[in-house]
Amino acid sequence: MIIAGDRTLDYAALEARVAQAASGFAALGLGPGAPVALMLRNDFAFFEASAAASALGAPSVPLNWHLKAEEVAYILADSGARALICHADLLPQIRAGVPAALPLLIVPTPPEIAAAFGIDAALTRVPDGLAAWDAWRDGQPARADAPLRASAIIYTSGTTGKPKGVVRQPMRPEQAAAAERVGAITYGIEPGQGQVVLLNGPMYHSAPNSYGNLAARQHCTIVLQPRFDPEDLLRLIERHRVTHIHMVPTMFVRLLRLPDEVKSRYDLSSLRFVVHGAAPCPPAVKRAMIEWWGPVIHEYFGSTETGIPVWHSAAEALAKPGTVGRAIEGGIVRIFGPGGEALGPNETGEIFMRQTAISDFDYHHKPDARTDAGRDGLISVGDVGYLDEDGYLFLRDRKRDMVISGGVNIYPIEIENALITMPGVRDCAVFGIPDEEFGEQLCAAIEAEPGVTLAAAGVQAYLRERLANYKVPKVIAFHEALPREATGKIFKRKLREAYWPPGR
Repeated sequence: MIIAGDRTLDYAALEARVAQAASGFAALGLGPGAPVALMLRNDFAFFEASAAASALGAPSVPLNWHLKAEEVAYILADSGARALICHADLLPQIRAGVPAALPLLIVPTPPEIAAAFGIDAALTRVPDGLAAWDAWRDGQPARADAPLRASAIIYTSGTTGKPKGVVRQPMRPEQAAAAERVGAITYGIEPGQGQVVLLNGPMYHSAPNSYGNLAARQHCTIVLQPRFDPEDLLRLIERHRVTHIHMVPTMFVRLLRLPDEVKSRYDLSSLRFVVHGAAPCPPAVKRAMIEWWGPVIHEYFGSTETGIPVWHSAAEALAKPGTVGRAIEGGIVRIFGPGGEALGPNETGEIFMRQTAISDFDYHHKPDARTDAGRDGLISVGDVGYLDEDGYLFLRDRKRDMVISGGVNIYPIEIENALITMPGVRDCAVFGIPDEEFGEQLCAAIEAEPGVTLAAAGVQAYLRERLANYKVPKVIAFHEALPREATGKIFKRKLREAYWPPGR
């Protein structure tokens, strides 16, 4: 069963809807190589449409619902989408970018999503003259074909330009079986275990997408949280006896800042497996969450391109503070130096890795980009780190984010890990800006908690108590809201552009 607010959808009904939607998609010309785009928040329709497309061998193309018309127009054209499914309230922001000839199906925005985002009721309804998803789907005959299984085309963040679509080759049967085993390791999701999965990460992102779809394939109970709110999360855990959650470290930070009386108000004893990824987690935050929730906190490290080759448990996190894990079944991790030489234990270099349990990929229409990212069959997305003598991987930073000031390498992630623990800091980013004497100096961009006023001198004093003085940013910039990539990560390139001349 899938639960969304006061609405429920059991798996028998879901499968019937998928069979009807697949028939309708086939009539629209969808099939292998002919995708359907999804401009949807986490909702029943997301599961219906993505499963129906997959059953035809057609990839779905989840669109970040923060995108605007020009951005969506690019992805629709680049992916070759043959249809678009869109929540009603999201249509106005993208309508100008949707080709007139593209079949468009509108999903009424459900009440729990409208309430969470403060959406006017008038925007939640299907506009006159457009096809409603439910009515269109229910008007299709059920398709009885044996389902295929196509992967989604996930568009990466585009930190250096236009986003790139990651397209996976069809999985062989043995790969599909291996992928399910890896899913059991990394996500803790297995069939027949009575698991209740809470899903609050947007399914346009690769990890929540794979997490949610795996939970659906295993017929887990899935609870959809329309928008992350820390106390609401605790309430949902208690109400539905949630066992499994996928999270990101920012959620941990916000949970830990709840008052003690709120933290102790809810029964969290049902939790069995909480996994996080997508961004580095400060060791102090990880330790505090394990102390609160117990040894149920696990972590993976990977990317849309590589899959998940690296994972570790709560016990390993405490034994190896700061690690992102070590290679699991099917995972390969190697560190290479600037000249392409393989590096040994505790030597810092560029991280190349791959999860062999999933099929290889290409960047859609960009074969050269795939070649540039690879080495020895492995892929780099620009992360820098090292493997210790026991094979545990530690991140230093992104290659493009490392700051060289006066000949000294400085890794902003270390500063960000300290800064995010400062009371009143909601989120932050540290990066290099020009400096006539040292080449680069550090700048910290900070988004404060609502209603909190911070001062640059106070921020610097807080960091000096925890870091060497040369790691304390000289420039502190406060932002009402930090710019974000399609994945929700902070868009550092946009922050840097205010300081660097064009082309740098």
